[in-house]
Amino acid sequence: MIFQKIDREIWERKEYFDHYFFNNPCTYSMTVKLDITRIREKQSKLYPTMLYCLTTVINRHSEFRVAFNENHELGVYSEMIPCYTVFHKDTETFSDIWTEYTPDFEKFCTAYENDILQYGNQKEMTAKPNVPQNIFTVSMIPWATFEGFNLNLQNGYDYLKPIFTMGKYYQENGRIILPLAIQVHHSVCDGFHVCRFVNELQELINT
Repeated sequence: MIFQKIDREIWERKEYFDHYFFNNPCTYSMTVKLDITRIREKQSKLYPTMLYCLTTVINRHSEFRVAFNENHELGVYSEMIPCYTVFHKDTETFSDIWTEYTPDFEKFCTAYENDILQYGNQKEMTAKPNVPQNIFTVSMIPWATFEGFNLNLQNGYDYLKPIFTMGKYYQENGRIILPLAIQVHHSVCDGFHVCRFVNELQELINT
């Protein structure tokens, strides 16, 4: 993983970053309906498949990999990896686990299963230690579907990475639909970028 620092003085996004980070701090969220019929037809496990698809598309586009590092330097990670929640029925709490990304779908699913097996029963909030800097967060709330979802982060105006939340899937017109909420920082990501992300994500799911 490489962190490439951004020189804001020559960055083509400098004006937009300054406006939405300093002058008018702005995050926003969009909730979309994903057609996951293909995933269900293939009987693939939904959570690792969606983690793979999300990470694959994120790693295509730099706007989803912009962040501040531990020294609060602005830059772009060469690769992002997913950090996701697992639920504990007995305590009604959750833990975070992260899994290294690989473009090979089967290898990624195997790594996911190994992490779940090793850390899935840990009850700490951070179940897998040594969390890397180049993570993005994903949550699954499979008990209810939704048409809108928004996170209200007190310090969210300093957080540049995307956040994803999936809900309960349902049937609509013969298709299986999964709600996905996407939260981003406007200083690094515009509506165009989110829409391109969603379209490419749907194409990947279909294939």
